Amino acid sequence: MRPAFRAPFTAALAFTAALTLTGCMASASPGGAGTPAAGSAATTSASTAPNPSSTASPTTEGGQPASSAPAPAALVTYTFPDGISFKHPADWRVELFKAAGSPFVGTATVYDAGGAKQATVYTGQIADGVTSPVTRTVFESAPVPGLQGQPAPTAHYSFYVDNVNDIAKYRMHLTAGVPLSGAEMALDGIIRIGDRVLVADVEFIDKPFASDDAAKAWLASAEGQALKALLLSMSQS
Repeated sequence: MRPAFRAPFTAALAFTAALTLTGCMASASPGGAGTPAAGSAATTSASTAPNPSSTASPTTEGGQPASSAPAPAALVTYTFPDGISFKHPADWRVELFKAAGSPFVGTATVYDAGGAKQATVYTGQIADGVTSPVTRTVFESAPVPGLQGQPAPTAHYSFYVDNVNDIAKYRMHLTAGVPLSGAEMALDGIIRIGDRVLVADVEFIDKPFASDDAAKAWLASAEGQALKALLLSMSQS
């Protein structure tokens, strides 16, 4: 059994509850609207969005995943009701699942132009995580400019692989500080934003890459760079 830890915030709603709570209200940005209107739903994409050449996502099984996102001609900003925002390609869309309004708790799911889920972003006042020993190889990590004024450890974009019993788990997400290569504890990435928390992850299926070289090749692709840019664009107004 892996030991659990809890971020020290006072609200009574867990991160996992934000994903499973029944009766959630949903809204969407058609390729990148601003603050979503509560109680509405939409799934349309921008009418000028280019047709993707492939519907594969970073969750392609085995080998180097094909990109479903051409290099974007433009980025648009999505803003949560609590002021946290991020940028994404104009032909992608965001759906918001709102678990609570005051204080705001919600999870935004980001889909590419082909409809594949690419990332999730949670903002609320409490989040849970677990930790366990791993052997980590870090491919990239960089500070997030728009979150550098927040409490330490500062938010970083990170892409790495954790190996446990010869099983590789690839992760691209926001991390609290810089992940270190070698024998480490698993990194969950709960970011403090004042009295709130932020969790942002790129969504991979099990075994998305055949090797570390395939993971690096995907990072250099249009899709990998678009998701890296999304995480690096996080900010708090």
